[in-house]
Amino acid sequence: MSVHQPAQPLPFSQSRAHYTDILGMHRLQRRLRVLIASQTHRQHILLCIGSDRSTGDSLGPLTGTKLDALAPANISILGTLDNPIDAHNLEATMSAIAERFPNPFVIALDATLGQAQSVGYITLSLGSFQPGTAGRRRLPYVGDIHLTGVVNTSSPLHTLVLRGTRLSLVWRLSDYLCDMFESIPYYQIYRP
Repeated sequence: MSVHQPAQPLPFSQSRAHYTDILGMHRLQRRLRVLIASQTHRQHILLCIGSDRSTGDSLGPLTGTKLDALAPANISILGTLDNPIDAHNLEATMSAIAERFPNPFVIALDATLGQAQSVGYITLSLGSFQPGTAGRRRLPYVGDIHLTGVVNTSSPLHTLVLRGTRLSLVWRLSDYLCDMFESIPYYQIYRP
């Protein structure tokens, strides 16, 4: 699968903030808003990747479920707790997106593992990324931009680490990600 290229040059390549850093989170929120506003001519897709079977890997579907409940008008949300997008259906989902939308702007969202001092950070990056690398899986690269939340520390025992991740941290990261998206006009203007 090829990497999607943004239609216009974008103002930065990566930005990150800890969820407790209010100014940093506002900066991420503004940058996400700028990126989305620069792509108004394309269908926006929020691809929330992860599984509801592992606490640490549930950041994507948990966030997708919360945002989907707000019923946004101009963004398609894929990946919820009831219908997760994971290693088993990611390729089929990307094929379905390509068939349905001629030039989508895909915002990929996933949990990740990192160093101990990075736990709790949310990163917004340009370009695609490859989900599943913590599990040494070979999944396709996805997204025009991507958001990741560091939910726990890296370990060779990644499956146990993800299962042992505290739900309270995943929930808080999800709340902050939802706040970032709720500031975008399609939630403010089109909310029923």
